[in-house]
Amino acid sequence: MSPDSAASSSSSSARRVSSSAFKTHSVCRLLTRRAHGFYSKDAGVAHRKNMGILRKLVCQENVKFKNVWTTHSTSPIAYEHGRIYFDNYRCCVSRYLSWDTPQEIMVIKSAQHKLPAAAQEAGIQQSVLFFLAVFRVLPLKFIGMLEINKKIFGNNVTDVAVSHGMLIVMYSVGLVRLYSFQSISEQFTEQQFDLGCKCNWNGKVGIVGKYPFGLPCNIKITDTPPLLFEVSSLENSFQVGGYPWHYIITPNKKKHKGVFHICTLKDNALAKNGIQDMKCCSLEPDWIYFHPDTSGRIIHVGPNLIKVLKLKEIENNKYQREIAEDFVIVANRQNNVNNSVTVTTSGRIVKKRFNLLDDDPEQETFKIVDYEDELDLLSVVAVTQIGADGKAHLDFYCNEHGILLKSIPLVESWDVTYNHQVYFDRDIVLHIEQKPNRIFSCYLYQMVCDNAEEDQHSSLEKVKKVICKKGERIFAYF
Repeated sequence: MSPDSAASSSSSSARRVSSSAFKTHSVCRLLTRRAHGFYSKDAGVAHRKNMGILRKLVCQENVKFKNVWTTHSTSPIAYEHGRIYFDNYRCCVSRYLSWDTPQEIMVIKSAQHKLPAAAQEAGIQQSVLFFLAVFRVLPLKFIGMLEINKKIFGNNVTDVAVSHGMLIVMYSVGLVRLYSFQSISEQFTEQQFDLGCKCNWNGKVGIVGKYPFGLPCNIKITDTPPLLFEVSSLENSFQVGGYPWHYIITPNKKKHKGVFHICTLKDNALAKNGIQDMKCCSLEPDWIYFHPDTSGRIIHVGPNLIKVLKLKEIENNKYQREIAEDFVIVANRQNNVNNSVTVTTSGRIVKKRFNLLDDDPEQETFKIVDYEDELDLLSVVAVTQIGADGKAHLDFYCNEHGILLKSIPLVESWDVTYNHQVYFDRDIVLHIEQKPNRIFSCYLYQMVCDNAEEDQHSSLEKVKKVICKKGERIFAYF
């Protein structure tokens, strides 16, 4: 073999080895990404990319939100999942669905059972307070239904919920008790049922989930389940979240209203800096909750301050957590608003008899804080009202760093004495207002580019058609 042929063969072999190594590396990388849930062609990747593009568009300076539609009604107006509902949900099922495990376990709670006045006067006792029906979704599967009975859980029960795999029972004395829902279902389920299948239950034959047979109450709690956890909290305020699990309560004394304790669920130990108190003087109380983005952070909202807190591991102590500020959002206020002494233009000193409240309507005050999960943005409604004229704006903040990205003025007047709801959903903003005499108003804003040509003489009919044809976004009223 000639030297040239040998060199050529060696080079070819090297290329084959290099190619083989590259392919092996690519396959390993692909398998690793798949193990972590990444697929190059799956719908989730495309959706995340689209939402990233939409987020950039929303925050661009030349993109505005324009009021494109307004309507009024004498019955309540509601918004859910891209639809506007009128006539108090005339065609919908009622405000009792919740998630035990988000997107996995769904819970339906009945309204509280109350006997008619005549039955109460006759001395008849009502023992069953609530029914809970639990489903697994995707695909939909009926897990079971249980009743909350006074004979089992006590006479002072006021409310109940299922969350994070726990049955949470609340009492009028400020007591909160937690039970394992899994243990309850394993111990007290009498028979399993499949939706849509024919069955015989208590002498009745029917289709599970179909009227009139409905859902059988197949989880019969005959004895008090083992107690996991018990805590006393003012007004039954109790929340669980974070990692490791923590809970938030207010000590069960009126003087502690507005003071929040953050403790570990494992041993009730108070986290370092776990007492959160804004010391605000206001008519409306501040509120606190675990961040809905499942980051384990906590959002604490006051009249002029929004604190995003995080559970931080303490150095050399892996069992305790410290509450630290992740970022803070401050209302745009003048520093001298609360001064008790002012000087007039003529030089006369005027002393105020009282200080302004922290949520005085003449100061910018935070009214609504929400999270748009698909765009990963915090939306904050801030309001200032001078006289009868109130002005509000909706601000978008970076959920990770708390940086203000965009501010949208709401053109309609905002009266702080009315009830308001504001929804930010992808490319639309919806403001629902309840005025006196049961007058409900709905204002719809839609994302538009500032340099686009606008037809100022568009008819209401044309605007409605545009809304209905906006991709998969469907707005309908009934």
